[in-house]
Amino acid sequence: MEIRLGELTFDVAVSGPADGEVVLLLHGFPQSHHCWDEVVELLNARGYRTVAPDQRGYSPGARPAAVDGYDIPLLAADAVGILDALEVPAAHVVGHDWGAIVAWNVAVRHPDRTRTLTALSVPHPAAFAWAREHDADQQARSTYIDLFRTEGKAEDVLLADGAQRLRETMVPPLTPEQAAPHLALLGQRAALTGALNWYRAIGPELGELGPVTVPTTYLWSTEDRALGRAGAQRCGQHVTGSYRFVEVEGITHWIPEQAPKLVAEEIVRLATG
Repeated sequence: MEIRLGELTFDVAVSGPADGEVVLLLHGFPQSHHCWDEVVELLNARGYRTVAPDQRGYSPGARPAAVDGYDIPLLAADAVGILDALEVPAAHVVGHDWGAIVAWNVAVRHPDRTRTLTALSVPHPAAFAWAREHDADQQARSTYIDLFRTEGKAEDVLLADGAQRLRETMVPPLTPEQAAPHLALLGQRAALTGALNWYRAIGPELGELGPVTVPTTYLWSTEDRALGRAGAQRCGQHVTGSYRFVEVEGITHWIPEQAPKLVAEEIVRLATG
């Protein structure tokens, strides 16, 4: 369905029983709401209603031209606005990659709207910011961010030769079938620019987020090339509610697609508390 928030219109996939507890699923880069397809199927079968938007920059009707239109508080407000439009008082909030950063912010800024938080790959932003400043391993893993923050050049590099570089970021470990909807979306320059503007809007507030008070599960994969162990191990220092850390062996950054059953199980485990 389409959900209009102010001047922006978001494409949102909603499925599952109308009376089910709501799980809000926030994708990362370079993905789309389709990264949750298998997780959605498993959650719907367990009686949960799922809400999976293509976020700001990804939905064609929600692409502000200015970089400051992608500030993190705005992204968190989008998530809450979508819940408002669906008349959902509170949801189990789940996010992967950049979607995890948005999810952490929703949990901190809007705890009354967050029943539980499940974050995949990216730890609490304060833990990630600390690792980028102090951990040499994380600094080495984060060099791509400088390219992504360079307006125009990043698009040229990623879309050259039929988006070969963009495709190589996904396949493998994703199958061509899993990557296809993401490539179809982000192979369009306007969508790619909107997605990259998330990186360009990064400011010092990333590391200034306060503690999370809601029940939280954080999943980190040992073969993740972008996120190192230092930030993952610090994550729990920024959660004052109940906290569970799941170290996933043998898979890479793409946890929703590579381990959908595990992700669904962890969401349900936390939701049933």
